[in-house]
Amino acid sequence: MSLQGKKALVTGSTSGIGFGIAEALLGAGASVVFSGHAFDEREANAIREICEKYHAEPHILYGDLSDPNFCESLIDQSVDRLGGLEILVNNAGVQHVAPIVDFPREKWDFIIALNLSAVFHCTKRALPKMRNAGYGRVINIASAHGLVASPEKTAYVAAKHGVIGFTKSVALETAKENITVNAVCPGWVLTPLVEAQIHKKAAEQKISYDLAKIDLLSEKQPSLQFVTPAQIGAFAVFLASDSASQITGAALSVDGGWTAR
Repeated sequence: MSLQGKKALVTGSTSGIGFGIAEALLGAGASVVFSGHAFDEREANAIREICEKYHAEPHILYGDLSDPNFCESLIDQSVDRLGGLEILVNNAGVQHVAPIVDFPREKWDFIIALNLSAVFHCTKRALPKMRNAGYGRVINIASAHGLVASPEKTAYVAAKHGVIGFTKSVALETAKENITVNAVCPGWVLTPLVEAQIHKKAAEQKISYDLAKIDLLSEKQPSLQFVTPAQIGAFAVFLASDSASQITGAALSVDGGWTAR
């Protein structure tokens, strides 16, 4: 599907799911701003290489999305770089696992700020730009944990449930415009965030990394396969296209059957 001429921002796109989405958007012809928390030479080189592959100019912006002022600045800087903004992928996220009685207050505050409040701040700032363009696609990367819960992930589960509620509400506000707002709910994707959970499980159970990986998948994901960033990217391209103009306010699972149980 062609997104030729479309202008996109993907938050949290210097690695993992966000990088896969940004690459897919580039491949479909969109101009893309990559966004990360802080400069990392290896990640920056990977972005430059992928932009060179698609003959695109590399745009990378860094900052703390838990800060509302940076959220607004990120949208404004992206518009300045690209000359407009029609696609916003709110992907940036962080996780912390602990029983609620041991869950640090600062971790709760940071996870809610980054995983949920940043979605509000970025979307609020971006919508007028989309209205000016007469075209808008907001794609919020939620999670299977936006639909169902797991223990010891109170902040993440609360934030991702909130993202889905936010998605539905904004979709109703924009339903009569050429602007859609949807949430993608991935299951296990082998990202650095998930790899950390696998290593933690291996250490706690005194088993190998490979056994911990299968154990993790078998708990939740009936396919026993990880979702790939490329698959999420391809789905985002579809949602950003004209073909998805009547899909809005949806929470769309890409989870190997996790939430079918």
